[in-house]
Amino acid sequence: MSTDSGRRRRADAVRNRELALAAATALLSEPGAGLTVEAIAQRAGLGSATVVRAFGGKDALLDAAVAGLLEPVVQRARDLLHEAAPEQALRTFLAELIAFQSAHHAINDQLSGLDLPATAALRADLVRTVEEMLAGARREGAIRTDLDPAVATTLIGETAYAIARSRPTEQLTGAYITVLMDGLRPPSR
Repeated sequence: MSTDSGRRRRADAVRNRELALAAATALLSEPGAGLTVEAIAQRAGLGSATVVRAFGGKDALLDAAVAGLLEPVVQRARDLLHEAAPEQALRTFLAELIAFQSAHHAINDQLSGLDLPATAALRADLVRTVEEMLAGARREGAIRTDLDPAVATTLIGETAYAIARSRPTEQLTGAYITVLMDGLRPPSR
């Protein structure tokens, strides 16, 4: 085998991987789109076997696609944690999280039961970052201390997801955040 044909095959493999990843990412943004290897292959203009070969399987492909979508969200949360006061960081992040979840709510519906280690690691990092925002807001006296931090994190995550699924307006998102943050404030005496 000549070096030129070896390079061409590697270049084709890289291109096929990029096409499959772009197709999977696009399908993740379409509510109701099937996340099958066949659907991804068709969107990418590739054969199903080529898609599987490029990633080693559907789980690895979807893990790469979801992780690619989630990484900027996690980075934004980290940035907000260091750039803004904790309560403001939490408010800003919640609005952005709802917008992200609203645009990609179909993701969770189709990923249960899949092996997604990169996505799981990013989600865990996101939870830790939100917990840090909550802890900072607690230290500032902006968040009540009678709620277990894990309960508050779950409350925030689950209700934000529920709001996002309704495809909210900016006004509804703002009202949700106001009501949530008011409910998390320490009770006045």
